[in-house]
Amino acid sequence: MSDSKLILHYAPRSRSSTIRVLMDELGMPYDLHVLNMRAGELKSPAYRAINPLGKVPALQHGDTIVTEAIAIALYLADLYPQAGLTPALTDPRRGEYMRWMVFYAASFEPAVVDRAVGNVIPPETAPYGSYDKVMEILAAHLEGAPYMLGDRISVADIIWGAAFRWLLMFKLVPELPVFTEYAGRITSRPSFQAVLADEVRLDAEHEAAAAALAAARAG
Repeated sequence: MSDSKLILHYAPRSRSSTIRVLMDELGMPYDLHVLNMRAGELKSPAYRAINPLGKVPALQHGDTIVTEAIAIALYLADLYPQAGLTPALTDPRRGEYMRWMVFYAASFEPAVVDRAVGNVIPPETAPYGSYDKVMEILAAHLEGAPYMLGDRISVADIIWGAAFRWLLMFKLVPELPVFTEYAGRITSRPSFQAVLADEVRLDAEHEAAAAALAAARAG
């Protein structure tokens, strides 16, 4: 199956942007299936057959479909170990790598979303404890080294760097130097800059297409 075509179902300025960057970082060939969120393409029956939640990213690899950004990142990194962005199973850093990848999905995102919408969950009930504790743990960890696993970049940094860039823009994480410097260090990479530049173009095209569709329906 490793020779099967990879298709990334993607929409600009979404979680799938990070996976697009990651695939470029890994140097893997893939087809990009661009969806227009503004025109409702994520909710179409054709796309819901791929991901019933109507969310991106989704990855097709032959007959295999993988959804959820972290699952896709783990899958792709193990598929392309030659890129050197993921610790091997025998690497002592593998456990820490898995910890920070799962911490992102299981603790960090839920904590940030709850804070953003005003959900207050008692620390003894919340799976992440508290928002403040999550931020404290991350700040302390990133003070110790330039990357999540020390002195060498990994897949985890592509995920975390993209998240910090986005969330700092919306003031959903504290504007601590350790977070802003980390986000800048990761997202200044050519892969990020190329995708971000292309998304400006795509976003304008999608907005125009959605406006034309709305006008046609109204007329």
